[in-house]
Amino acid sequence: MNSNKKYKVAVGMSGGVDSAVTAYLLKEQGYDVFGLYMKNWEEEGENGVCRSQTDYEDVQAVCQKIDIPYYTVNFVKEYWDLVFTEFLDGIKAGHTPNPDILCNREIKFKALFEKAKALGADFLATGHYCQTQNGQLLKGHDPLKDQSYFLYTIKDVILKKVLFPIGHLEKTAVRKIAKDIDLPVFDKKDSTGICFIGKRNFKEFLEKYIPNKPGDIIDTEGNILGKHAGSVYYTIGQRKGLGIGGEGAAWFVSDKNLEKNQVIVAKGEDHPALFGKKLLAKDLSLVNPKEPLPDRCHAKIRYRQREVPCTIFQRKSQEIEVEFDEKERGITPWQSIVFYENNRCLGGAIIAQKL
Repeated sequence: MNSNKKYKVAVGMSGGVDSAVTAYLLKEQGYDVFGLYMKNWEEEGENGVCRSQTDYEDVQAVCQKIDIPYYTVNFVKEYWDLVFTEFLDGIKAGHTPNPDILCNREIKFKALFEKAKALGADFLATGHYCQTQNGQLLKGHDPLKDQSYFLYTIKDVILKKVLFPIGHLEKTAVRKIAKDIDLPVFDKKDSTGICFIGKRNFKEFLEKYIPNKPGDIIDTEGNILGKHAGSVYYTIGQRKGLGIGGEGAAWFVSDKNLEKNQVIVAKGEDHPALFGKKLLAKDLSLVNPKEPLPDRCHAKIRYRQREVPCTIFQRKSQEIEVEFDEKERGITPWQSIVFYENNRCLGGAIIAQKL
């Protein structure tokens, strides 16, 4: 008799191929599986189609195909209060917060986790590309899809009750499994854009919530090069959409003066203003809280980036100073710096400023 049959697993299903294959694999392994679809956003997408309705229909089709029960849970209020409001506050302050990390912390591995337990689940499973071992968070096998960066706020006590069935697979293998068993979403495109809101014209979307505040675009010497509709629409390292043109090397956003409402740009991708060797980070969150962050480890300051060696200097309990061995490009306030030791994600923190 399969020992997994005694365990009930709730699968967080998004309507995509990753969560669909997750549910299928768990059922094949003998678990008692049911699907949970989260509704977190109510607006229509850019093309007038309600994305949540389309995704729900895909979840229905997948669950019927693999013959498991499914339920819908509404977290619209929780998402607004705990994720989107904080995201907007960061944007209004001129920073670049990461809603995916907030969503994982407050919705997927908190609200959804509690709902799964209330429905009798022993484990929550998701289609994230990462792995766990005894409450430790490990990188996903596919280096191009590893999502541990977005999960650094999830604690070991939660991870011991979480399953990541596709974490040992590459994306191509996941799509092949879906195609081989004729899952209706085997060729569905991956979701992009803001977590649960989707891909949109970022400026047009934010204008619904934040009034434009025009100001100057200046170079590192203080010369005015053009105008912007609002500094909130720009992020450190940005190249496209600046509207200042000119001959020679391209311009990149190197900083923002929030008090003067100025966007500061530097010419050339190797300009010194785009680089920094030290940063201050706050709100340190460790996967295993009882295990202190080592003085030396590796870190990355954005998702699609290699990990680089660094030294950690503790200032306060949740505030640290990080010095990289070599200068890093694009240190961005309110983005996360995430720490690694070999294949293990140790935790992370919010970048407060470049030093």
